[in-house]
Amino acid sequence: MPPIIKTQQVNKYYNRHRADEVRALADVSLTISQGEALALNGASGSGKTTLLSLIGGMARPTSGTVSILDKEVSRLPERFLADIRRQTFGFIFQQLNLIRDISVLENIQLPLYPSAIPIAEMNRRAEEILTRLDISTKARLKVSALSGGEQQRVAIARALINRPQIIIADEPTAHLDSSLAGELLEILSELNREGKTVVLATHDPFVSSHRLIDRIVRMRDGRIIGGATG
Repeated sequence: MPPIIKTQQVNKYYNRHRADEVRALADVSLTISQGEALALNGASGSGKTTLLSLIGGMARPTSGTVSILDKEVSRLPERFLADIRRQTFGFIFQQLNLIRDISVLENIQLPLYPSAIPIAEMNRRAEEILTRLDISTKARLKVSALSGGEQQRVAIARALINRPQIIIADEPTAHLDSSLAGELLEILSELNREGKTVVLATHDPFVSSHRLIDRIVRMRDGRIIGGATG
């Protein structure tokens, strides 16, 4: 399959040229194929979350380039980068980042509001995803009224509302028991079979060994130490 994501000699520094300077990524080059399910594996502080943030356009490299669908995005003005984030990626965060005191439906539709999509279409998309994830009866409830597993499904629905090509997940099973983690990975597997590229960061062996994962890229101290080539 053709590459959908490519990083070349990416470095990321925090607090550059200060006493507390940190080099979070060191000369990271990685190519991810369209439709691939890839796990970034490593201990806390290995650089995997930083690499995810650069791939997803949520941060910029200090040096090196990040390309999406053969287009370099790492130097784009923020307004263009925001459009690419919204149109290309669906994000599943470790902490879910749901707004607890608004409804499930409102949480799911939040990524659509910068666009010119009519409300009727927003509702249609949300209802379709809620039905698929078996939480359509919860649409009008506040997130605070849901179980942990239901909240995880809301987070997945929010990630899918823009019909992204790439799903990025940062430690998605960190706060889930084994049953809920298995449910999440099965949902991601189904999406991957439909052609979506999945890139996730994890240090959970359960995730790394799941049949969803095509390739494991191992990281340590901001460097790739294994699995960079498919």
